[in-house]
Amino acid sequence: MINFELTEEHRALQNTVREFVAGEVAPHIKEWDEKQHFERSIFTKMGELGLLGVCIPEEYGGAGFDYISLGLVCEELEACDTFLRVVMSVHAGLNSLSLLTWGTEEQKQKYLVPQAKGEKLATFGLTEPNAGSDVIGMRSSAKRDGDDWILNGEKMWISLGNTADNFLFFCWTDEEKRKKRDHSGMSCFIIERSMEGFSSGTLHGKMGIRAGDTGYFTLQDVRVPQENMLGLEGEGFKIAMFSLENGRYTVASGATGVIKASRDASVSYANTREVQGQTIAKFQLVKQKIADMQADYEMCRLLWLKAGWLKNEGRTSTKAASLAKWQATIRSEKAASMAIEIHGANGYTNDYPVERYLRNCKAAVIYEGTRDIHTLMQADWALGLKKEPKARVGLPAYKAKEAAG
Repeated sequence: MINFELTEEHRALQNTVREFVAGEVAPHIKEWDEKQHFERSIFTKMGELGLLGVCIPEEYGGAGFDYISLGLVCEELEACDTFLRVVMSVHAGLNSLSLLTWGTEEQKQKYLVPQAKGEKLATFGLTEPNAGSDVIGMRSSAKRDGDDWILNGEKMWISLGNTADNFLFFCWTDEEKRKKRDHSGMSCFIIERSMEGFSSGTLHGKMGIRAGDTGYFTLQDVRVPQENMLGLEGEGFKIAMFSLENGRYTVASGATGVIKASRDASVSYANTREVQGQTIAKFQLVKQKIADMQADYEMCRLLWLKAGWLKNEGRTSTKAASLAKWQATIRSEKAASMAIEIHGANGYTNDYPVERYLRNCKAAVIYEGTRDIHTLMQADWALGLKKEPKARVGLPAYKAKEAAG
């Protein structure tokens, strides 16, 4: 049965997020963006509201809501500013949900519980200076040393890279398989900022998301115990793909928030800006732009809602999340650009938020799989050159078998 109605719980959550951003972020975001200032205290407050663990079970410190709730939070946060949603993507989507699925009970208690409560911030380390879309091209490595592993490598373009407390670190644990580009030689480790040999920094001069912390971190002979390996040795690539599916879902729902924000700003401006004795809301080409934004918002929202519903049902959402991410990000760029045109010269200044929307949304077209990669993926599925897995991407073998029936 198809039901497009949100529950009372969903609506209450939406209102909570809207009130939060209106009171705590909106009055300051222009200044933070101008100064490239990352306000960490905001995330303490998000943790207190239960947002950082919104879809983590209560037994692990979360709010116990569903995937639709995660999408709603991301949409509302990014309608204010992208830096808020980015934290949800890396902390909840890429890191915490991976711990929930792949972690041992000891790992969940030690890392997931404080993350879900917002006591610790977490992120995800996959991209390297010379390895982005080409995951197998990474060079980070781990070598056994008794009961421990010695980790080396550098990760780049990491959201919360210079702020997070906990990290997922992907690397090669089998050098021979690396040479053969065999991804079964990759593994994943849980890293703490306090570990000796860990260092990090912040990247400046970004086009957008200036209020967020985007950085890098380096591991130099970092000693990590075996119990910090997430999943089994050789399962790193599977975990990464599972994580990215969740990340794409959060990016899709967040980008939909940019479309909504661009539409709302344009409607407000069009109804007050007068030209030739009438508001520009009466001009047909202005109406065309706003109509396009409205249509794009409705379409993209349905796409991420479908992906969230599949996740709630425990079904594979690989194709749905990819399509939602692809379409929402490119249409958010289109909406923000049209919003600037509706605002005219005013839209080209930071007196209005639309120029920030455009600067911010460009990054999402690139990360979590570029528009080109998602275009090829969708084409391959349509042509029958690629088949969607029966179970969710990257699930541990026993869970994949259960999901496949």
